[in-house]
Amino acid sequence: MAPATLPDWAAAISFGIAGYGVLSVPYFLLVDADPADFDPRPALRRAIESGRYDPALIAVTNVRHTAHDAAERARRIPRDAAITAAALLALTIPMGEHR
Repeated sequence: MAPATLPDWAAAISFGIAGYGVLSVPYFLLVDADPADFDPRPALRRAIESGRYDPALIAVTNVRHTAHDAAERARRIPRDAAITAAALLALTIPMGEHR
């Protein structure tokens, strides 16, 4: 087996440093962790109370009503088309013949 070269040693050291970093990040995040640190409710409450998300919240709230209105309009299309067709057909009947 050939002896290790300088690039081999550099790769091994880099691999060791990367492994230490990968393993130490969760440790340093959790070593002093308090369960309150992971509770997103205070941050969400502050964000909602700031008013920045009001248009998005209004849009989400109105989605149900918008979908209901679209379904109602789609359900009326055949009826409106039938009424229009009947009105157009009534215009084509001569007045004198059918009373």
